[in-house]
Amino acid sequence: MFGYRFIKAQPTEYVLQYRGGQPQREGAGLSFWYFAPLSSIVVVPTASVNEPFIFQEVTADFQDVSVQGQITYRIADPRRTASLLNFALNADGRYVSEDPKTLSQHLIEQVQVVMRAELQALSLKQALGSSEALVERVRLAVAQHPTLQALGLDLLGLSILAIKPKPETARALEAEAREALLRRADEATYARRNAAVEQERAIRENELATEVAVEHKKRQVREAQMEAERSVQECRLRIRQEEMAGNIGLETQNRELVALASENARAEADAKAYGLAVMMQAFAGADSKVLQALTSVGMAPGQLMALAFRDLADNAAKIGQLNVSPDLLREMLQPQE
Repeated sequence: MFGYRFIKAQPTEYVLQYRGGQPQREGAGLSFWYFAPLSSIVVVPTASVNEPFIFQEVTADFQDVSVQGQITYRIADPRRTASLLNFALNADGRYVSEDPKTLSQHLIEQVQVVMRAELQALSLKQALGSSEALVERVRLAVAQHPTLQALGLDLLGLSILAIKPKPETARALEAEAREALLRRADEATYARRNAAVEQERAIRENELATEVAVEHKKRQVREAQMEAERSVQECRLRIRQEEMAGNIGLETQNRELVALASENARAEADAKAYGLAVMMQAFAGADSKVLQALTSVGMAPGQLMALAFRDLADNAAKIGQLNVSPDLLREMLQPQE
């Protein structure tokens, strides 16, 4: 209306109004009316931007690899960026140039230059296995690049999603890695078998050592048993010898006792024979009746009655009738005191 227009910027947009070549107002998220025929409006976005990239590069061993990733950046100094690139808006609110679209391409080109230099110093295997280190080196190099500082840009992040060789190279690496894994598996199998053999040998040696120790202990036990048995036999022999010596002494004493007893018996018999001979000589001329009367001296009544009955029996032919009273028999049957 009459050349006046209204602009309302977002908080992530930095707005600059120029009039007559001089800045009139500037700031983030401004809203104001301006006279379009005499004003130039510059809008610089300050929000972070994510830009993917994919490069085809060559490693130190002349192997082609594709690097896929993304960068995250923002415009940290809008005035400096606006002074180098055209971020002016036309009457329709669109950028009058392609500079805002080429800003990301400038940054990606710097990343590619640094990435190429890093990959050309690495072999294929090193490049495939060092993505983290590669990201760190490239990020530091790009962040300190003069172009980035001149454009007022701030690199917020850099990430590499994949580093891929050609399909045939990848298959060759897979085959090599597979063979290496199989070889390590075989080595592990051999090592396990060797360890099992070593363990079996150690177990067998321990068993043999145990058997040797057991046999040694058994021999010691047998030797101890034999020594104990020999000691027992020696004790038994000593006891037997002592018994034999005792028996010999006893037999010697018995022999001496028998000889002494025989000598005493012989002397006693001689004395009795001498006494009988003297007695016989004394009674040689005596009457038998007298001798019989002498022998009956001191006899018990029962013995005397027995002698009387014997005399009766000797003269039985001369006796016609013999009467024995019960009192006499009772006296004869009574025990003699």
